[in-house]
Amino acid sequence: MTTKPFTSGLGKNAVVITRVADGQWHALHDDLVVGRGYAEHRPDARLFVSIDAWHDTTFDRLAEAMLAELPAPLHTVVDEADIQLTAGWRRAGFTIRRREWECVVPTDPRVTGLDEVLPPSGVTIVPAGQADEGLLRAVDRAIRDEVEAAVGWQSMPAEVICRPEGDTIVDPSKYAVAAAPDRYLGLIRVVTVKRPRIGLVAVRADEQRRGIARALLAHALGTLHRSGFAEAWTEVHESNRAASALFEGIGARQMSSNLELVR
Repeated sequence: MTTKPFTSGLGKNAVVITRVADGQWHALHDDLVVGRGYAEHRPDARLFVSIDAWHDTTFDRLAEAMLAELPAPLHTVVDEADIQLTAGWRRAGFTIRRREWECVVPTDPRVTGLDEVLPPSGVTIVPAGQADEGLLRAVDRAIRDEVEAAVGWQSMPAEVICRPEGDTIVDPSKYAVAAAPDRYLGLIRVVTVKRPRIGLVAVRADEQRRGIARALLAHALGTLHRSGFAEAWTEVHESNRAASALFEGIGARQMSSNLELVR
């Protein structure tokens, strides 16, 4: 894809910005690629942008060209430790929307203190891969509706693929659930690629403060420990005090933080 170049500077110092494909821009200086910009819709339909540039001036020119062509609102995610990149997006008019801590979680029950944690009376933990798919989708949908009615699902990470009729369960085998005789009360999703990651732990609003989330974590982390994993990873929104307290209480350590910015 080729569009009209966006030129900055004069003479031999000019940087030419060209949209080379759908959602992709290049910054050229003397025919050398000195920066790249990208735009893509995440599964929740939000539009995220990113820029990789050698110099601040090139970053600013790429941002200017991209923002002129893309519809608002626009989002981006940066490592909070990358002060230069954060400053670049703020120069482009982006503001901080949310901060999310990346945490490492021990799996050894002797460290987490979860070795004797059991689910409350009348609740059983169904291991990953054994949940009834219909009940699993029902509890997932119920919890998402509750979050949407309260703080809004936009406060959650943008990672869940949209499926027909509101179905957000991509792979049922990744979920363990807390079950009552007639319905599921909570769920936990653990995905292991290079390292295990706890992507979601949630309980129905009317069943919270009963120890169900701790029981789900005890089951999931214990399973990982027996499989040879010493640690798991998760992300916690800084404003989610309940989640922060839950993970801090089992020895999770904050390792880094990411910022989501929006324009």
